[in-house]
Amino acid sequence: MGNKNSVRKIRESKMMSKAELARKANVTVQTIDRIEKGNNCRLDTKRKIILALGYKLGDRSKVFLGDDLGENSK
Repeated sequence: MGNKNSVRKIRESKMMSKAELARKANVTVQTIDRIEKGNNCRLDTKRKIILALGYKLGDRSKVFLGDDLGENSK
């Protein structure tokens, strides 16, 4: 099942290409593409994308709607 997120909307509003976001987040373009299509990703990948988009981890719900990064997880 997919996750709702605003990655594409935010990326486009910042006039950022998928390749640029991927480079800043240290992930592949294919990973960005899958996430923008609503596929699940690892917690660490979400954190990288949030920071690469210029948000703080506390703003995660603006990027990954209704998501909890599990602040108390290991």
